[in-house]
Amino acid sequence: MPKKLFKRIFPSPEEIQANKSLRFLAPLFANPNLWHLNRRAVSKAFFVGLFVAFLPMPFQMAIAALFAFWANANVPISVGLVWVSNPLTIPPLFYGTYLFGTWMLQTPTRDFHIQLSVDWVLNELELVWEPLLVGSLTVGIVLGIIGYFGVDWFWRHHVWQSWKNRRRTTPPKNS
Repeated sequence: MPKKLFKRIFPSPEEIQANKSLRFLAPLFANPNLWHLNRRAVSKAFFVGLFVAFLPMPFQMAIAALFAFWANANVPISVGLVWVSNPLTIPPLFYGTYLFGTWMLQTPTRDFHIQLSVDWVLNELELVWEPLLVGSLTVGIVLGIIGYFGVDWFWRHHVWQSWKNRRRTTPPKNS
């Protein structure tokens, strides 16, 4: 089960609360359900993480942590999934969401190249922000929903298979 893998990879609440730079957030994330690995918390975390990964804005990890807190989702998984959009994947992801947004809005596409600079943000983003935002929000919501229901189904299926295997291997009791 991935539960054991997640427990090894992600930090514990105590480790995060002991971190000097994150100590001010300790009361905010004191809720133990934000760290539990159960079906509901992990399913919500997949929705939050995938949705926020497609938001075309900085500080996605902080936004994912706050959304996870608000949705009572698993914080480490929400924050970890934000890395779907990383420096290598941002250009193709956001160009794809821009194209999808132009298709949704029925607007012509503009020729542009994404550059991570203040000059690009001030000059070029003004021309493409609307289709980029519409496409990014739509893709984020759709992938978040797929992630939520996919994890929920996988978790239920795994539990059902475990019960089925346990019944098969457990000898019947003699009365």
